[in-house]
Amino acid sequence: MQILSAEELLDRDNHAWEELKELLDNGQNTYEYVSARPEDGADTLYRLQVSTKSYLGAVAYETEGMVIDHGWITLLGAGGESVFGSLTSWNGVSDKPCVQALEGMMVVAYDVAGGFFALDTGKFGRSGEIYYYAPDALEWESTELAYSEFLTWLADGDLQQFYQTFRWEGWQNDLGQLQRGQVFAYYPPLWTQEGSGEGSSKAPVSVEEAWKSAQDGS
Repeated sequence: MQILSAEELLDRDNHAWEELKELLDNGQNTYEYVSARPEDGADTLYRLQVSTKSYLGAVAYETEGMVIDHGWITLLGAGGESVFGSLTSWNGVSDKPCVQALEGMMVVAYDVAGGFFALDTGKFGRSGEIYYYAPDALEWESTELAYSEFLTWLADGDLQQFYQTFRWEGWQNDLGQLQRGQVFAYYPPLWTQEGSGEGSSKAPVSVEEAWKSAQDGS
C-alpha cells in the first residue's frame, strides 16, 4: 500500500470541514470543540492515512475532538488538552497509546455511560460500519451507519431516544462532576435487571476502566 504524506492527504480543494461544520451548526444537538494544532492534525492524517475529503479526516485534522449533546458523547480527533486521547492513541497508531487498542476496530467516540463507538476495520468483516459497545448488553451492536452518517446522527439524531434507559432527570447538570477522561459507573450496572439511568447510583470512573470491560466483552 502506498503511504501518502500529510500534505497529500490534506485536500484543500475538497476539504470536508466546511460541509461538516454546517451540518453541526444546523443540527439540533449541541457541540463544542477546540481546534487542533496543525502539526497534530497533520500527524493524525498521516498515521491514519485518511484524507480531509472525508468527515473522518476533517475531524482528525481540524479538532482535538468534540463534545456532543452537553458533553454526553466525546468524539475523538487529533487530541489535546480538551479531550482524553485521540484517534491515534486509542487505536494503536500513536507513540503514546492511552489505552490498549482493540484489533479490528477503530474507536471514534465514547459516551458518559461507558459506551463506545468504533469503526469496523476487520472484527466484523470490515463492514465499514460504526458499532456501538452497549453497556446494558455488554456487546458490540451495529448502528448500520458509515462514519459520515454517524456524524449526521450526532448532529441531528434523536439522542434522547437512543439513550432513554441510560439517562436520568438532571443528567445535564451531573455531567459537571466528570473530569476529562471520566465516565459514570452505574450501580447496579446497566446490564443487570435492576440497573437503569433513573434507578442506579452513579460514580465517576476513568474511561480506561470502562474500556477494559468493553475489551473483556469483546
